[in-house]
Amino acid sequence: MPKFFLPNELFGEELVTFDGQTARHVAYSLRMAVGDSITLCDMSGNKYDCIIESFTKESVTVRVLSSGVAQGEPPCKIVLFQALAKGEKMDLIVQKATELGVCEIVPFESRNCIVKSDKKGDVAKAERRRKIAADAAGQCGRGRIPNISETLTFKQALEKLAACETAFVCYEGEGTLPLKELLPDRVPETLGFMIGPEGGFDKSEIAMAKQLGVSLAGLGERILRTETASLFVLSALSFHYEG
Repeated sequence: MPKFFLPNELFGEELVTFDGQTARHVAYSLRMAVGDSITLCDMSGNKYDCIIESFTKESVTVRVLSSGVAQGEPPCKIVLFQALAKGEKMDLIVQKATELGVCEIVPFESRNCIVKSDKKGDVAKAERRRKIAADAAGQCGRGRIPNISETLTFKQALEKLAACETAFVCYEGEGTLPLKELLPDRVPETLGFMIGPEGGFDKSEIAMAKQLGVSLAGLGERILRTETASLFVLSALSFHYEG
C-alpha cells in the first residue's frame, strides 16, 4: 500500500486534504482513484490508514479509517555523522542509511575530504538529500523521515557526537576496540557514530576525538569504503538491537 508523509498539522480530523507534490504523485503518477486505500504518516511516528474520498485538480481528500504508531523504527535514535563524499556517494549513503533505520544524518567536512563544503551549494544538496530520505522512508515502511542536517565542521560534528549516550568514531588505525565491545546490551537513548572521508581521518582529528572521550571503533580486518562503512555499522546495530 502506498505510504506518504505529511505535516502534523494536517491531521486531527476524519477528513484530511493535501496538495502539492504528494497530491500530484497520488493523482497522476500512481493514477489512484476514489475508493483506493492509502497510508499516511505524520512527522511524529504515527500512521493513518485511509481511503481516498475525492480529487480536485490540485488536491486529494482522504478519510481516516484507523490510526496508530507506525512500525519500522529502530529502538533508539541512531545518528550518522558522515564525512562529505564525492559524486553520488552521499546520495547513496542517505538512501541506504534511511532504509537501515538511521534517525538523523549529519554531513561534516573533514580535513581529508575530497569534496569541500560550499554554503551556496550545500543548501541545494541538503534539499535533495531530504527528498531522497523521504522517498526511501516511504518505500521501506519507515514511520519517520530521518533529519538531514546542514553541513558542519569536523569540530562541530565531533562535539555533537560526544553528546550522544553511546558514541564512537569508526577508524582503521591503532587504538580501536571491536565494534561489538562498544555496544551496550541495554538499548541507549541515542547512539551516534562517525564515518570518515575517502582519504581517512587526519591524526589531529583522531587526537581531538580522544580528548573528548569518544571511543574509536574498528570494523574488522578489511578497510571499508566510506559509502560502505556506515551501512556496515547500521546493519550491525540492527542485528544487535533488533535481531
